[in-house]
Amino acid sequence: MKFLYRPLGMLFGALGGFLATAIFGQVWKLVAGDEEAPSATMRNRTWREVLLAAALQGAIFGLVKAAIDRGGAKGFQKLTGEWPGDEED
Repeated sequence: MKFLYRPLGMLFGALGGFLATAIFGQVWKLVAGDEEAPSATMRNRTWREVLLAAALQGAIFGLVKAAIDRGGAKGFQKLTGEWPGDEED
């Protein structure tokens, strides 16, 4: 049954990426008051802006990924009775 979880996990991961992107965009607007977050190669952006945006984006993506992965694993366990991930020894 665990092999069935892999494609579901990939689908949930992709959906999580879209969700994280949307959340980051809204948070960046609140934090910086700017419509577009800076990328590392934008000439007119400061180091501070670029690094703050990268740190915030990484934190949001990590949080969303963990929530999606954990929720998917718990849902899979509820449906199948098997835990799809790693087990502690």
